[in-house]
Amino acid sequence: MTVIDLPKKARLLVVDDEAGARESLEAILEDDFLVVCVENGHEALNTIQKEEFDLVLLDMSMPKMGGIETLEQIKIYDKSIDVIIVSAIDRALEATAAIQKGAYDYITKPFDPETILTRVDRALQKRYLEQEVSFLRSEMAQHSKHAQIISQSRQMEDIFFTINKVASTSSSVLVTGESGTGKELIARAIHSASERAQKSFVALNCASIPSELIESELFGHEKGAFTGAHHRTPGKFEFANGGTLLLDEISSLKSEFQAQLLRVLQEREFTRVGGHKVIKVDVRIIAATNTRLEDMVREGKFREDLFFRLNVIPINVPPLRHREGDVPLLAHYFLGKFNRKLNKNIKAITPEAMAVLETYPWPGNIRELENLIERMVVLGTNNTKIDQGDLPSDVLFHEKTVQNLPGPEGSNIGLLQARNSFEFSYIMQALRKCNWNQTEAARLLKIHRNTLIQKMKSLNIRNRD
Repeated sequence: MTVIDLPKKARLLVVDDEAGARESLEAILEDDFLVVCVENGHEALNTIQKEEFDLVLLDMSMPKMGGIETLEQIKIYDKSIDVIIVSAIDRALEATAAIQKGAYDYITKPFDPETILTRVDRALQKRYLEQEVSFLRSEMAQHSKHAQIISQSRQMEDIFFTINKVASTSSSVLVTGESGTGKELIARAIHSASERAQKSFVALNCASIPSELIESELFGHEKGAFTGAHHRTPGKFEFANGGTLLLDEISSLKSEFQAQLLRVLQEREFTRVGGHKVIKVDVRIIAATNTRLEDMVREGKFREDLFFRLNVIPINVPPLRHREGDVPLLAHYFLGKFNRKLNKNIKAITPEAMAVLETYPWPGNIRELENLIERMVVLGTNNTKIDQGDLPSDVLFHEKTVQNLPGPEGSNIGLLQARNSFEFSYIMQALRKCNWNQTEAARLLKIHRNTLIQKMKSLNIRNRD
């Protein structure tokens, strides 16, 4: 899941025509923030267009372009930038006008450092929370449209049944399976089918977070809890309150943190890093891993009590090679998806190419198949079909692909098609070995060059390398 990247130090722009005022504000703010100072409205607008800022402190009375006019121009350029108006005189009418024009706050000179820092911190907290809310809403909207699982295999029917049964509960679920099998999609399907569907689904890949930051990532932190903690930041448990939290790659958690997580799962409460307030949450936990946690428990690498707490409802997602009939179904689905996304018109996948796709073992599972079809659509020509010759050599000549080519028993292809498939593969290997030199390839194949050219035409072999 994508995470909003909050700056370690917020960037502030100070706009004031008085050098003394600029220096005073910079002295107050520079320890906690990155401060840039300019002396007029025109310079402020030019700077904002070149650099990103989280907050602007803007003097009300400036020559040429006054504070209100500068405020209006800033909001026209980027209405998300908050502005605090700074004035030498405390005037209610001025303050009201500034707020009506979009200012976040209004403060007066001379500067009280504590007041300045409090107002700035409050404005930045508002900005960051708005970013987080926007992010979570977009995530919910995006994934509610893609929570469908595409399958016709008998192996997945049991999983669909389990999803429907567990969705109405709040029991913890442990989803296991090889990388790329769609474990997160299973978790999203459970969430979408549950009464929590209108609340947040939050996913965290535990393996992608450094061990020293995982506590803060899950539980949040208070301002000043550690170096760089300039603001109070909620954690994933708070964002997921009332909804579902997916802990992906749960096996990567260090043993010292496993005990903390166990306590939170038992008590349904925690404190932020550096804080004392107990925060209670109602979160449904789904854990996912491509590692056998039972083996890790036996080896002493994973807590047994945490394993039992997570493994209330186990779901094992089968690899793609064991999902009979799903490769053609998914391949056609991805072909349509990327045709629409890339505005292409690749008509179909030929039976010969599909036979190769069905026999390939797909070590990367659904993710690998999706990436391959996207590549074929990107490189393909409109109004053509994806043929054997378009497939990459690591798929076309994989040892399992060759071993698993269908024989006469139970095969749905005839002798002619099987012969063509063999000739295609044999000729392609010779051509690639000879770097597509047809004369050398014909000599290697012990046929005349003209015969090779005719075979290449009949088998639709084209040099795509």
